[in-house]
Amino acid sequence: MTPLDYLMLFAIIAIWLILLVNLILMIAGYWYYLDENKRVPPTLPKEVPFVTIMVPAHDEGIVIVKTVQALLNFDYPHDRYEIIVINDNSTDNSGELLAQLQQQHPGRQLHVINTDKTNGGKGKSNALNIGFKQAQGSVIAIYDADNTPEKQALRILVAELMADDHLGAVIGKFRTRNKNATWLTRFINIETLSFQWMAQAGRSKLFKLCTIPGTNYVIRRSLIEEMGGWDVKALAEDTEISFRVYMMGLRIRFQPLAVTWEQEPQTLGVWFHQRTRWVKGNIYVIIKNAKLLFNPKARRIHFDLLYFLSIYFLLMTSLVLSDTVFILSVAGYAHTTLQGFSNTLWLLAIVLFVVSTFISITTEKGEMTVQNLLIIVLMYITYSQMWLAVAFWGMLQYVREQIFHKQAKWYKTQRFQ
Repeated sequence: MTPLDYLMLFAIIAIWLILLVNLILMIAGYWYYLDENKRVPPTLPKEVPFVTIMVPAHDEGIVIVKTVQALLNFDYPHDRYEIIVINDNSTDNSGELLAQLQQQHPGRQLHVINTDKTNGGKGKSNALNIGFKQAQGSVIAIYDADNTPEKQALRILVAELMADDHLGAVIGKFRTRNKNATWLTRFINIETLSFQWMAQAGRSKLFKLCTIPGTNYVIRRSLIEEMGGWDVKALAEDTEISFRVYMMGLRIRFQPLAVTWEQEPQTLGVWFHQRTRWVKGNIYVIIKNAKLLFNPKARRIHFDLLYFLSIYFLLMTSLVLSDTVFILSVAGYAHTTLQGFSNTLWLLAIVLFVVSTFISITTEKGEMTVQNLLIIVLMYITYSQMWLAVAFWGMLQYVREQIFHKQAKWYKTQRFQ
């Protein structure tokens, strides 16, 4: 075998190991959903805890009214929760719209914190820390400004949290509100159901482990106080705070019955900027916590650390390597004796991707359609390859910021009507 053969063999083994891990997570996730369907969720205790809902919002005039109205419509006792919207250095009409909402609901605890360029506009973590200083609740709930949660979502999340003292946080599920807007949102809808929520369910089943998303979750106030708030350097503040919850010896539970609907990017430019921010944020969290791989007390999060390392470093390297070898072989500049073997495994990988992804979305009513099956096939050819470009660019940007000591800039996701 030539050196090129060994590189190709390494790439093939790495890619297939990660594919098999994801397949195991999918099977375990499906099992988790089946168990959840049989389980009777807990109810609120007699002494209903007071909840503070925090919504960071920067230039969210297009969506903020619908979001706040959904939060006001929760079936949680209205005298037992408050809403704090952090209008974070907005330059649009967000402030005026929020003031109108306060006038329309004078009997409700709807508070607006208006920041300016001196203390605001520095990202989601900073906005949450500002809001937390005025929060009164023993339970903190977080919602993004483009969310329309179902009315039972908060009640279900809080009931789960209060039913188990070993839980530090409970997360719900977010769904794609604008899934039929473009081909991109159709891809994102399937990605969300299969690669985010099925993976969360699988990790919950196998390891009692899941990661806080950026929205639709509740967390104990005492934990935030003990942590000293959200890490302002973390672009992926949700992943970062998840690791800290586990290091405190507590767990996070995934409750799929608590659902919120959020708006996803409808154009490639907006999607690319958002996902690049996610990549940089997750790389920051991985590097910050990599040393915990050698800490026996952190064994609970070892799988997540290894999983993220594999996705952002091993998988990306292997895909770039295999694609490079393929292009060089087609161009006649290189030759590998494993090309035929590699092509066979590549076709098998496509079949595995399509079948496993389609099975995973069948947990949701109305998603098991021929159209979605065709979308998944197209998704492999286009969307999955776009992710590789995003991951590569995000890593380059992170390295660049570290070399030149630049502060990571928070990119505000553009909203659509």
